[in-house]
Amino acid sequence: MSDQQPRTILVANPSADVYGSDLQMRESVAAFRERGIRVVVVVPALGPLVAGLRDLGAEIRLLDYPVLCRSAASVHGLAHLAEAAGRALPGIRRLVREVRPDLVYVNTLTLPWWLLATRGTGVPALCHVHEAEAADPPAVRRALALPLLLADTVVANSRTTQESLLESVPALAARLRLVCNGIPGPPRTPRLPRHDDPGAAVRLVTVGRLSRRKSPDTALEAAALLRARGYDVHLELCGTPAPGQEDYAAGLRERAQRPDLRGAVTFAGYVAPVWPALERADLLLAPSLGESFGNAVVEAQLARRPVVAAAVPGHLETIRHGVTGLLVTPRDPRALADAVGTLVEDPGLALLLGDAGRRAARWAYGVARYRSEIADVAARCARAGAQTRSSAGQGLLSSTSSPRRARA
Repeated sequence: MSDQQPRTILVANPSADVYGSDLQMRESVAAFRERGIRVVVVVPALGPLVAGLRDLGAEIRLLDYPVLCRSAASVHGLAHLAEAAGRALPGIRRLVREVRPDLVYVNTLTLPWWLLATRGTGVPALCHVHEAEAADPPAVRRALALPLLLADTVVANSRTTQESLLESVPALAARLRLVCNGIPGPPRTPRLPRHDDPGAAVRLVTVGRLSRRKSPDTALEAAALLRARGYDVHLELCGTPAPGQEDYAAGLRERAQRPDLRGAVTFAGYVAPVWPALERADLLLAPSLGESFGNAVVEAQLARRPVVAAAVPGHLETIRHGVTGLLVTPRDPRALADAVGTLVEDPGLALLLGDAGRRAARWAYGVARYRSEIADVAARCARAGAQTRSSAGQGLLSSTSSPRRARA
């Protein structure tokens, strides 16, 4: 390895989906490739993420390994997860030996077995954390964060994540680095929303998993309230069910078929790129009950769309209430509907929020800044690991040569 940067980075990702943490990993791969680094990305199955990674010049490997998820939060689920992780460890170690990376980059704390497997290989590991679930009990958050002590470097994607990790495991402070997300903007200058056309329907959009944590049901109820107040609103839900929450998603579809919402809700499924959906919309609703960052909010800001979001920590970081968006009480359809009504009745305010949000997002969450920072952090982690291995080798050589000098 050169003194400046690693030659090869092995990236482990939970899936080949293209949601927030996956998109950010893709930006990390782009940063590494810009510096001429060989990147090998391993995923448990093929999916939409793969083509984009190959376009960047990354190599793709398939390896079956489990992913820590909420559906495993039971005695039976944890036992099954432990068994699956034990089966995966030998394969992970074999792949690390085969690729011979200078750094293993583990994307999200849902893959703790990658940190465990890498620990015995002598290769430094960096874990990029995108999770900060303030609603979880402290004991759960601590249990999730403890395996990060196996990593040489831990990257937090936001101040919210950083603070959550330090609160859970203060010992992480020495290895924790903050690199705020970098979000690429739309390919062209966003057009103005259609607030100046009083005859047009108000188009609302949510972007994210159809999961209880993202709370799209709150958006549905807010849309129903707005229609009951006489507003012609249409809600587009962009996203697919989170694993294990298919019944919840089915409940959303059933709710949308009731008379007060029938014909006013579109389930768009997974949408990539997101820009056409945002351009169709007048407002983004972000009713999530917990976010470490909230990529969808920043994407909407970059698309010049005003945002109405639940006042949860990740959104507090990306929205300044009344300046770059509006914040409302979480899980409160009436508050969400009231905020949307305010913007529909005051299109000038909506335009001001959209423009201010775009300026703030471009300044704080630019891709160039992100790529430079994440590549530098990865290089320092790999360099420190190489120095540690070199020192250990020198110490071993010294200890084995000393007896010869004594005998001479």
